[in-house]
Amino acid sequence: MRQPRLAVALITLLLAGAAACSRGNAPGSAAGPPPPMGVSTITLEKKPIEQASGFIATIRSLRSSTVKPEVDGVVTRIFVKSGDRVALGAPIAQIKPDKQQATVRSTEASRAGVEADVQYWRQQVKRLEALVAAGAISRQEFEQAENSLRTSEARLSALNAQVNEQQVELQYYRVAAPQAGVVGDIAIRQGDRVTNATMITTIDDNSGLEAYIQIPIDRSPDLRLGLPVQILDADGKVLATNPITFVAPRVDDATQTVLVKSLLREVPPSVRTQQFVRSRIIWRTADGLTIPLTAVTRINGKYFCYVVDTSNGATVARQRPIEVGDLLGNDYVVLSGLSPGEKVIVSGIQKIGDGAPVKPQ
Repeated sequence: MRQPRLAVALITLLLAGAAACSRGNAPGSAAGPPPPMGVSTITLEKKPIEQASGFIATIRSLRSSTVKPEVDGVVTRIFVKSGDRVALGAPIAQIKPDKQQATVRSTEASRAGVEADVQYWRQQVKRLEALVAAGAISRQEFEQAENSLRTSEARLSALNAQVNEQQVELQYYRVAAPQAGVVGDIAIRQGDRVTNATMITTIDDNSGLEAYIQIPIDRSPDLRLGLPVQILDADGKVLATNPITFVAPRVDDATQTVLVKSLLREVPPSVRTQQFVRSRIIWRTADGLTIPLTAVTRINGKYFCYVVDTSNGATVARQRPIEVGDLLGNDYVVLSGLSPGEKVIVSGIQKIGDGAPVKPQ
């Protein structure tokens, strides 16, 4: 009899404990709503916003040239090295001139012989002129002498021109700098044979640089002279700002773009000729709203933020769909969905939901 009584007592205790747990979990025993969460907010205000587009620009020099020889031959000497600054006309390389020098000497020798002929016939014409006046010789003999003189003088004139031409060509065997500037890579070595198609080096003067930008044809109606062009570094920092100085009157049929040039009156120290750089054209400046990047969430390709709502007497967070534009630094440009004066939550947005009570700090 003792064991049944013990079992009944245990069952009674278990039922009493279950009843107590049920009373503890009843709705009437809840601790109440959670306390508001402290969040950081900003009040939206209109400010000037630059409407701009980014492009890749190519830096080119207004004073840039490729040095090529004008004659064929073997290089016997190179007077400069890469990185040297040279003046206009400074020697760059020497090509072996022996053959041309021999040609000049041969032509000069021929000219000396013709000069002797000219001297002889001048004397003959002068002597025969007196004889024909005295009737000692016929007029025909005198005219033959004059004709020989004219022929000799014509040959001498042709040889003089030939010698001058060959002497000018002889100067081409010493390749000179076509402009002042900095010597680039030297593509030849002493002993190389070069032709007039061989590139010896380049000379660039960075005092006159332009940024070449290809603009898509759909933005061409917005192009005009004077629009600001910003040169940016790898982090997007503005290195220099210069105006558009040229807009091409026609479209590039291969790329369907419009060429724009900006003369770099302000030249960043890191910019070099033929360099690709990031650039941005500022189309216009207008008042608008921006929102910090950290305040925006993206869900299924759409953008949302949280604003502080006090319309019903309580301070809660409301999720708001917005449309954003370009990213300016650490802020999005707001295209729609927000108004000036609204308070946007910028911290703790991962821990709140729509309708959650908040306490702006």
